[in-house]
Amino acid sequence: MKLNILYLLYKSKTNSKGKCPIRCRITYNKVRKEFSTGLFINPDHWNSKQQKVKPLEADSDYINNQLSLIKPKINKAFLLLQVKEESFAVDDIYSLYKGEKTQKEHNTVEYYEKHLNKLKTLVNIDIKQVTWNKFYYIKKDIKSFIKWKFKINDIPLKKLEPNFITELEYYYKTQQKLKQITINKKIQRFRKIIKVAIAENCLDKDPFILYKTKTVRTEVVFLSPEELKILEKYIFIQPKLQFIKDLFVFCCYTGLPYRELMNLKQSNIIKGFDGNLWIKMQREKTSKELSIPLLPKALEIIELQRSDKAYVFPRISNQRYNSYLKEIAGLVNINKRLTTHMARKTFASTVLLYNDVPMEIVSELLGHSSMKITQDSYGKVVQKKVSLEMSRLNGRG
Repeated sequence: MKLNILYLLYKSKTNSKGKCPIRCRITYNKVRKEFSTGLFINPDHWNSKQQKVKPLEADSDYINNQLSLIKPKINKAFLLLQVKEESFAVDDIYSLYKGEKTQKEHNTVEYYEKHLNKLKTLVNIDIKQVTWNKFYYIKKDIKSFIKWKFKINDIPLKKLEPNFITELEYYYKTQQKLKQITINKKIQRFRKIIKVAIAENCLDKDPFILYKTKTVRTEVVFLSPEELKILEKYIFIQPKLQFIKDLFVFCCYTGLPYRELMNLKQSNIIKGFDGNLWIKMQREKTSKELSIPLLPKALEIIELQRSDKAYVFPRISNQRYNSYLKEIAGLVNINKRLTTHMARKTFASTVLLYNDVPMEIVSELLGHSSMKITQDSYGKVVQKKVSLEMSRLNGRG
């Protein structure tokens, strides 16, 4: 990018001798930096086009010589910063011209990439590959957004304004057609990187400190006890549909997410302290240990579908699994979208909370990273259960 150097008069600061200061303006990457040259002249003796003092000024030769020394020094500072092949701003050019030590100014996407590279070394140590991937996708989003909004490839971290994140939210809604709940997750991940930048002194303060995510009220959809019984009793002629149904019901009684369902090995089923069989494995998303007692219905399905290989169940892709579940819902007349996530909700709600299992145990069995996640998701289910019990009591009266 081109550097522009311009001298201009500060006429509003004309002193009692009728002289005003000459200032220097540096413009780089559409950002200006002005400073005083320490030189004063009669404003009538200035040639703006030639950027020189006219001979009418008593010290014209001295002043012109001084001005001619400033430009090369600024250009030298600019060249030195270019040689480093690192991003820099107009303030860095001025600091180097003044002989001050320049502090590297990071651009947003550039800093994000740097942090991603650092995170990459922690995959399978502190974080999972799937977690790293999610942060990588956000970097691509930010890069695309900056190009869309500002028509440039990157923007300095220190130039981030509070409206950057509100505009990003608008971009997600209008250009990517995302739902608010997804937008909240993406912005949350981006803000984590900004907080790291603050911690590493690359940013003085959080430009988005006043930003609040929009609350999304989501209803927990799960199978009622009646719907679960209908599904359990339904016998499919096609072995494949029967197998998929059994997998779904198994998840309704164990709460296993899809990945853990497919990764369930014979070695993960062990005899517990109580003499009963338990599932013992690590949840990939949170790295939390799962300890789930196998209820009779779950044990029955294991015996029906168990393979003689390392994995308990034959493996199937998530896409095909959900496709079959859609077909099953239509055949048994359940007007709800069946997914492994819904099966987890059924386990938490119909199987556990509706049978008075305490919330903290539900949180433990689901493998949630915190109790708050469980409370936020299933608080209304508990309220509904209380309401049903109160209605039952009122009916007795």
